[in-house]
Amino acid sequence: MPVTLKLATSLDGRIATASGESRWITGGAAREAVHRLRAEHDAVVVGVETALADDPELTVRLVGYAGLQPARVVLDSRQRLTPDCKLVRTARQTPTYLVATTSPDPALVAAGVRVLQVPAVGEDRPELKAVLQALAAEGLVRLFVEGGGRVAASFLRCGLVDALEWFRAPTVIGGEGRPGVGALALAGLADAPKFRRTEVRELGEDLWERYERT
Repeated sequence: MPVTLKLATSLDGRIATASGESRWITGGAAREAVHRLRAEHDAVVVGVETALADDPELTVRLVGYAGLQPARVVLDSRQRLTPDCKLVRTARQTPTYLVATTSPDPALVAAGVRVLQVPAVGEDRPELKAVLQALAAEGLVRLFVEGGGRVAASFLRCGLVDALEWFRAPTVIGGEGRPGVGALALAGLADAPKFRRTEVRELGEDLWERYERT
């Protein structure tokens, strides 16, 4: 199952300020490229913290686009999404999945959300290999992981990221900002995930760097 991780960060790898302000770090051309990448995948994956903080739609919004919308997948162990958020309100128009470690919430199911229950690991987080298996059973095999930092770190730590799409803005936020990739708990440099850069493009003032796992 191919997994692509998308990061949109400052030069120093931050996705938000300490207060959580994140819109917009990258410019319009970079955001358009992200929408085109979404259209190439079966599902867009985010963590519940990103869903709660940004209330995103996670759809492809391009002028003239008439293709299929990718499914939206939220990793939400305790089903914290509420019926009034955009993802739940539009679940009957665009397939929306919630991956939990608890029994499906009847309110979310009634709204049209497909709740997939998987085993938990660590701090009650969904076990990612089980997540991929559950999504594959739903026909979702090309995944586009958009964040946040803990989710990015989890996929990298498990060795599940096949490609990186990294958008960098010419901005420095500093150490108090929120990292694009959370803690990896590395014992040494040799244990760090390694990638090969395949392409670099300029998108307005931003850079788009593309990587493949080595």
